[in-house]
Amino acid sequence: MKIGYARTSTLKQEAGLAAQLRTLLEREGCEEVFQEQVSSVEQRAQLEAAIRCLRQGDRLVVTKLDRFARSIEHAICLERRVAERGASLQILDPSIDTSTPVGRLLFGMLAAVAQFEREIMLERQREGVERAQAEGRYRGRQPTARRKANQVRQLQAEGIGPTEIAQRLEISRASVWRILHGDR
Repeated sequence: MKIGYARTSTLKQEAGLAAQLRTLLEREGCEEVFQEQVSSVEQRAQLEAAIRCLRQGDRLVVTKLDRFARSIEHAICLERRVAERGASLQILDPSIDTSTPVGRLLFGMLAAVAQFEREIMLERQREGVERAQAEGRYRGRQPTARRKANQVRQLQAEGIGPTEIAQRLEISRASVWRILHGDR
C-alpha cells in the first residue's frame, strides 16, 4: 500500500499543499495521504501517524526530502523508523526509492547534500547580518508577539485558552505564555 505525506511550513502555503496532494493522490495513487501545515522543527503529528500506519511492504511517499525531514540526522532517523516497520520510503523529487540498495545509497548522499546546503545558507546569512550590523543597517528582527500583547490579553479575558490564542494570532504558544505570565 502506498501512503503519502504532504507538508507545508505555514498555513499560507495552500497552493503548495494542494500541489503535493494532487501528486500523491492522482499521479502516485496513494491510498491514504496524511497532511499538515507545520514547521519541520515542530511536532508533526500527521507524520507520526503516517509512520504508525505503515505495515510490512508498504511505501511512504513524499514529494521532496525537505517536506519530510529537517536535517541529515533527522532524515536518516525517520527512514530507519520506516524501515523498522518493514516499509520503504519513496521521494519523488529527486527520484529515490529506499527499497533498493542504490536507493538507500542515493538517499544518504542526498540527505548529506541537503544538510550541507542548509549549513552554507546559514553561514552566508550570519555573514550578511554581521556585515549589516557593522555598517549600522541591521537592528534585528522586530518582535511580533510582543506587539500583539493587548490582543492576547483581550482574548484571554474572553475565556479563550493559550493554544487557541496562539493559533488565532499566528504566534507561538510560548509567546502567549510569556505575555500572560511574564518571563520567569
